[in-house]
Amino acid sequence: MRLELGPGTPAPLGAHWDGAGVNFAVESAPATGVELCLFAAGEEHRYALTRSGDVWHGYLSGLAVGAHYGLRVHGPWDPAHGHRCNPHKLLIDPYARALVGAPSWHRALDSELFDRTDSAPFVPRARVVDPRFDWEGDRHPRTPWADSVIYELHVRGFSKRNPRVPEALRGTYAGLAHPASIDHLLRLGVTAVELLPVHEFVDDAFLIERGLSNYWGYSTLAFFAPAQRYAATDDVVHELKQMVKALHRAGIEVILDVVYNHTCEGNERGPMLSLKGLDNARYYTPDATDASRYHDVTGCGNSVHAPRAKSLILDSLRYWVSELHVDGFRFDLATTLGRDDRGFDGGLFREIAADPVLRDSKLIAEPWDLGPDGYQLGNFPAPMREWNDKFRDAVRRTWKSGPSDDLAARLTGSRDLFRHGNATLNFVTAHDGFTLHDMVTYARKRNLANGEHNRDGSSSELSWNCGSEGEDTSLAPRRARLQRSLLAMLMLARGTPMLLAGDELDRSQGGNNNPYCHDSALSWLDWEHDGELLAFTSRLIRFRRRWLRRWTSPERWLDATGALVQGPLPAAFAMHLERALLLVNTGKQAVRFVLPSGRWRVALDTAGVRRVSSRYTLAAHGLAVLFV
Repeated sequence: MRLELGPGTPAPLGAHWDGAGVNFAVESAPATGVELCLFAAGEEHRYALTRSGDVWHGYLSGLAVGAHYGLRVHGPWDPAHGHRCNPHKLLIDPYARALVGAPSWHRALDSELFDRTDSAPFVPRARVVDPRFDWEGDRHPRTPWADSVIYELHVRGFSKRNPRVPEALRGTYAGLAHPASIDHLLRLGVTAVELLPVHEFVDDAFLIERGLSNYWGYSTLAFFAPAQRYAATDDVVHELKQMVKALHRAGIEVILDVVYNHTCEGNERGPMLSLKGLDNARYYTPDATDASRYHDVTGCGNSVHAPRAKSLILDSLRYWVSELHVDGFRFDLATTLGRDDRGFDGGLFREIAADPVLRDSKLIAEPWDLGPDGYQLGNFPAPMREWNDKFRDAVRRTWKSGPSDDLAARLTGSRDLFRHGNATLNFVTAHDGFTLHDMVTYARKRNLANGEHNRDGSSSELSWNCGSEGEDTSLAPRRARLQRSLLAMLMLARGTPMLLAGDELDRSQGGNNNPYCHDSALSWLDWEHDGELLAFTSRLIRFRRRWLRRWTSPERWLDATGALVQGPLPAAFAMHLERALLLVNTGKQAVRFVLPSGRWRVALDTAGVRRVSSRYTLAAHGLAVLFV
């Protein structure tokens, strides 16, 4: 049955059900006409929307939640001036709250040439959602940065193999909300989960051809819609809200890794699915010499033009905070979003930090992209935190070959790098790169399973195999001590630490340092290793707060004899505070430290030693903390 369309209102953008019908609104400046397409019982019904400025809108009385819809845009096909309007191509509403289905890679989606083939059979549908939900008084935990420990995890990979989670829920939002999952997070002591992308994303055509998938999710299709693939139920929005509510009840914040810097539509030959057909010249950055091509600083075919796409990005962020109650965001390739036509200025992030809805959220930047002056560590505005790869490299280098020249600065908060204090987000491992286990097991990456002839992934992991490549049970004690020392250095440094999910379970990826395309046991957490390393990591996270409370005085750097260090740190060194002492031995032999005067007692030792007098013997590759 065909419904009657009224003019509706131009705000808010997207599809909004009010109990009696649905208001639709979409923005497109170059369009000469926009059709709303409803799909039901195998039929498509089209409705011409009304224009107000650059917004096209209409109201369908009697339409219920669950309706499937798309858009068709009439207007100029003029790639030389950035326009790619083609009414033969069904488009996804960029404000869609949920999608149904996934793209089918067919030539009808190609955007290089004007084509009259209808793309509707190959494009997902947007779905009208029911906004009602009982949050039962849910509140943001608002954990202070000083007390925060972030846990980076993949929704599917985290619970997919956990035998304590019901099989039907494993790998889903509901699986992450399950008591067994939350019990693990609480036992570990982390205060926030940082989820790899959960915006709707696609499995790229080249991966499907290889029999692989886009496991990590850095290929966004829709900025408002949660990924269907992680839902155990038909109502993905409701399930995600239940997950957030459950985590908040446990005092755990939810941070999203968001990819606003590019989309899955790729370059000028890539698929036309949404923004490209709505207002290509607005949302993407054109090549300076040929507007039919894209300027790409992301390595993914296109770059979102943040100044012109600002309202879309801000509206998306506000939606996830106000309607889905998430607590913060980690911005992938954040330098791209901080660019204007002159270069990086960080303007969008100043607006985010000042926004009344967003300003109390945790905001984290990955401070680089692939463009000119792309490395912007230390240049993002307050109160943002930044992924500090210099910390990662200094700590890895230290335990591989001796203290890095900048190790002291990294352990004390990287104050030399940041214009505003406490901005460093420290990590030793992340989803991109070796796991903690593999970092002490492999000297070389093993990425052949990715189908790229081992050319992908970093070739400079600063890893150390302890003398034998791959698994070797004879090296297990040394490797286990190195893992504990690496974790301890991460947790005892000033700044906010981030732990990679599975490191506490001794997870291995078999030496693959770029498993972005493997939705398999290679990437999923192995819960059979729920043992000593988990117990140590849990104790260490809780010990961190006790250690930082004692960091109230300037640090003094000593060698093993107790003498002040004047230059670079030696292989064995101590950081002396008024009431605490951090001992580090990066060498291959035990070292006997002369201790400052006082009645010292051992609070932590990654080798398990507890005997102390006026001297203290620290095992090779060991780290210890003493209190007085």
